[in-house]
Amino acid sequence: MEAEVTPPINACLIIIGDEVLSGRTREANMQRLATWLEGLGIQLAEARVVPDEERAIITALNTCREQYTYVFTCGGIGPTHDDITTATIARAFGVPLVLDPRAVASLEAYYGAEGLNDARLKMAQVPKGGRLIENPVTGAPGFRLGNVFVMPGVPRIFEAMLELLTPRMLGGPARQSVTLRAMLRESDIATALAALQRQHSRVQIGSYPFMRDDEQGVALVLRSAEEDHLVQAKEAVAALLVAQGAELVEE
Repeated sequence: MEAEVTPPINACLIIIGDEVLSGRTREANMQRLATWLEGLGIQLAEARVVPDEERAIITALNTCREQYTYVFTCGGIGPTHDDITTATIARAFGVPLVLDPRAVASLEAYYGAEGLNDARLKMAQVPKGGRLIENPVTGAPGFRLGNVFVMPGVPRIFEAMLELLTPRMLGGPARQSVTLRAMLRESDIATALAALQRQHSRVQIGSYPFMRDDEQGVALVLRSAEEDHLVQAKEAVAALLVAQGAELVEE
C-alpha cells in the first residue's frame, strides 16, 4: 500500500507597493525567495502584489496566513508616510505597536545617536509580540509575527535577511529536479503529458514552451522530493518524447 502523501510545507509572498503596480519599480524579490525556499524544502505556492492600502494588505495577509505554512511580505516598512505595512500588520493581528529597544539600538549603531530622528525611529516600531529579523545592511530590522515574516523591499537587504533566517526555518525534504528539452510543439504532447502527470502524482511536471531559430520547442521540468518517483517519471516522459521522434537534451 502506498504511503500517505504528507502535505508540503509551503509559503506565499505578498509584495506591497504602489510603485511595483505602477511599473516604476521592477520586482526582484520573488525569484530570490523561491530559490531560497526551494533549498529548504519549502514550496513557494503563491505570490501577490497589493497596493499601499490598509484594507488590501489586511485582506491578503489574513487570507494567506490561514492558507500557507509561511507568509513573507516585502515593502512598506521604511520611514516615510506611505510606509504603512508595519502598522497595518499590527492591526491585522489586533496588537499595538511598540518601540523595540533592540531595533532602536540597531538603528543607532548605523545612524549614530544624533541621527535618530522621528522618521528613522518609525522603523524601530514593531507589533507587540514580534521577533526581530536582523538587517546586516542598514540596521533597520524586519520582524516575524506568527507565521508572517515582514521584510523590506530593497532586494539587497531582502536577500541578506533571508540568509540570516535560514537556521530558523522548519523545512521539508529538498526537492530534486530534472529538465528534458525537445524540439516539439507543446500541443503535440499535451494530452499524453496530462496522463503521465496523473500516473506520477508524486512528481510535479511543468511544461514550458520556447522558440529557437523560429522553431518551437518544449522544456519539461520534473520536481520531486522522492528520487525513485522522479526517476520513474523522467523515464516515462523521456519515452513519450522519443516516441514523438524528438532528440532529448537532459539538464
